[in-house]
Amino acid sequence: MRIPNEYSVELPVKRGQKNSKDVKLVQEWLTLHGFSVRVDGDFGPATEAAVRKFQTKNKLRQLGYVDELTFRALMSPITRVCAVLPTTASDVSARVVAAARVHLREHPREVGGSNMGPWVRLYTKGKQGPDWPWCAAFVTYLINQGKETLKPKPTTIEGSVSCDELARQAKALDKFVAEADIKSGTVDRSVLVPGTIFLVRNPKNAEDWTHTGVVTAFHTEYLDTIEGNTNDAGDREGYEVCKRTRGYKNMDFILV
Repeated sequence: MRIPNEYSVELPVKRGQKNSKDVKLVQEWLTLHGFSVRVDGDFGPATEAAVRKFQTKNKLRQLGYVDELTFRALMSPITRVCAVLPTTASDVSARVVAAARVHLREHPREVGGSNMGPWVRLYTKGKQGPDWPWCAAFVTYLINQGKETLKPKPTTIEGSVSCDELARQAKALDKFVAEADIKSGTVDRSVLVPGTIFLVRNPKNAEDWTHTGVVTAFHTEYLDTIEGNTNDAGDREGYEVCKRTRGYKNMDFILV
């Protein structure tokens, strides 16, 4: 996948720059790497100190400003997830699982507020903020990454930032599998393979889905998943990509 243009800056990024999107990006990545600073776009003494600490940890020259080598190191998680997938699988579902595991290793999470930060913007194509929950965008990114180099391109859902829209697209392609169909035997559970997308259904509204992610393994009574915009509690409005174990209750599925 191509690294978005927003992840380039005019170097060097250094002390004294104010109200700068370049500084803000540096501050976001410093924080994501564990050198937390205020993400305000102003390069002051705290940001300079954090840059020096980051450079020391990564065995770079302690410049106190961001040069090309430092910026590459800051951006390395994005570079790794955008690289060609480390799999020779020709099946898109297996490739989706491979992509999900690559992202999980880099621990994408929000920074700077709810649904904020460079990881969120990667998945939502530049959008962020309270109105941009990103679990569906994460799934969409994985599907697109999974099929990127396959020829011919497999027929999959187009993707969306909306769980409801994912369901609509899946139904239009006859790739939607309802929980009720599995329970009744109308659809054999064997169609559910790793790489299938799960949708958490609103128990009060059968046409409303509140969260989504990738199933990495199916078991008799539970699922292993990798999902975005969640947390250890499994909330729909979390802050990170993580792996979880979930039951089948209120679960519908999308075949990829």
